Amino acid sequence: MCSQFRTAFFMVTLSLVGLGLPLVAASNEQMVGVVIMHGKGGSPNRHVSDLARTLKDTGFLVANIEMPWSGNRNYDVGVSDAENEVETAISDLRSKGAKKIFVAGHSQGGVFALHFAGDHRPDGIIAIAPGGNVGSNNFREKLGNSVERAKQLVADGKGNEKTRLSDFEGKKGVYPIVTAPLIYLTWFAPDGAMNIRRAAQEANPEIPILWIVAKHDYPGLRKANIPLFDMLPENPNKRLFEPNSDHFDAPSASAEEIVRWISQVVGTRR
Repeated sequence: MCSQFRTAFFMVTLSLVGLGLPLVAASNEQMVGVVIMHGKGGSPNRHVSDLARTLKDTGFLVANIEMPWSGNRNYDVGVSDAENEVETAISDLRSKGAKKIFVAGHSQGGVFALHFAGDHRPDGIIAIAPGGNVGSNNFREKLGNSVERAKQLVADGKGNEKTRLSDFEGKKGVYPIVTAPLIYLTWFAPDGAMNIRRAAQEANPEIPILWIVAKHDYPGLRKANIPLFDMLPENPNKRLFEPNSDHFDAPSASAEEIVRWISQVVGTRR
């Protein structure tokens, strides 16, 4: 073992022991990569940054990526392109030595992570305080007119022309976004990719899911997400975790539990 590798191994081991966690991440044979996705209107530097740092300090490879629903991107690409972006991040982690891959998302990222589990094969999914269910009555009421307008624009042959449409977030209410109607519908069609009940029902039962519902999350999200856990397919490593936090602090409050759960999954899926 070369001196550089001994030093790296020793530092990772210290980090894991300090957290009281299994030493899974320190093994080359079990090197773990984690893709992290932020929430609606956010960025890799908000709300999920502490989680990314903890995972890196523990010895995991991390891709903390900016998604199309960020404050900067304004839904610049559709759902299928977003899936490709996650797959690109996964490929990059594999090229760096990751043997096991986990996909984690906060809020809207959590809904997308669950959708991703339907047609893709990561080793685990982590949905942190998932929110943004376009199939909910609230979303249908708030965005129904915008969805119908997007459909009409597509029918009129204007599906690729950027226009002013609407998004909705509980704290902000309804607010304008500018994107192409065809792209918009991939995200906001009530029965589409971001319908969390559909995603829960179609999740691959071979993929373990850590379902995180913050104890002090928005009451509506808690009310929706606790029953949704029971809709997820059964798996020996399916787990519900309730951190003592609000919606925005859920990623950092769950970081150590996420490390424990990933270590458990990796240890039981050799």
